[in-house]
Amino acid sequence: MAVLGAFPPGLACRPIHEDDWEGVVECLGRGFPQRHPSHWVRALARMAQRSAIADFPRYGFALAMEGRIVGVLLALYYSRPGQEGEEIRCNLSSWAVDEEFRPYAGKMVIAALRRKNVTYINVSPAPETMKINEALGFRRYSNGQFAFLPALGSVRRPYRVLEVRPGLPELMLLSDSERGILLEHSALGCRSLVCVSDGRAFPFVFKTRRVFHGLLPCSQVIYCRSALELSHCAGPIGRFLLRKGILLCVVDANEPVPGLAGRYFGESGPKYFKGPKPPSLGDLAFTEFVIFGS
Repeated sequence: MAVLGAFPPGLACRPIHEDDWEGVVECLGRGFPQRHPSHWVRALARMAQRSAIADFPRYGFALAMEGRIVGVLLALYYSRPGQEGEEIRCNLSSWAVDEEFRPYAGKMVIAALRRKNVTYINVSPAPETMKINEALGFRRYSNGQFAFLPALGSVRRPYRVLEVRPGLPELMLLSDSERGILLEHSALGCRSLVCVSDGRAFPFVFKTRRVFHGLLPCSQVIYCRSALELSHCAGPIGRFLLRKGILLCVVDANEPVPGLAGRYFGESGPKYFKGPKPPSLGDLAFTEFVIFGS
């Protein structure tokens, strides 16, 4: 990859390779001192286990000064079929640059954004980077989050809620892409569910997290087709989750979600995109929340 702009002698921007792992973990440790190094080791290991997407970097981009890693931008690429062919999404995450080299950090980001057929997303922007996101052409697609109690949802039809496992017959009611989403996320530690009624199946993925200073467990919606399907299936899903000790769920939203009993929190967890197609609300598939366990 060609270096963009003028760098001082010895400084280069390039994809991260496996033999960079030690330097990448050290650089991220300097940038995120609250994180234990094992967090980044685990993150890189899980990225290594995922299939590479075409010729895109497997791990992201690095600034290297005469071989020493002084800047890191992790990049999670994900591909799936869309109405107009293959759609490629990239979650840019964990941007850390040593102070001495921060004037060149923007060039690393520009290098990462060079592919016009990719939708880039930032799902956990730090407050101080939001203006930078906008200057780089990112736009918000989610302004806040809706916290809801799914067990209070009405039961509109006799749904069966099944936890996904390999070989589950009801998975054949879904597309190949959605079967892959459910099975891969289940293997990554998420709770993948399918709601079945009248020969139709509705896919959902949840990730357990803790809110209110870590005191209350809740489930983040990682994947659903739409808010409408979520509200229709909320009652049966809520009763299923209640048996697992989960009372509260959270989904990205721009307003209160009709049919769900809860409260909308604006300006909570805003999310940005840049590229041909914004993600759907409630679609955090294969993002850092899943791969990194954030």
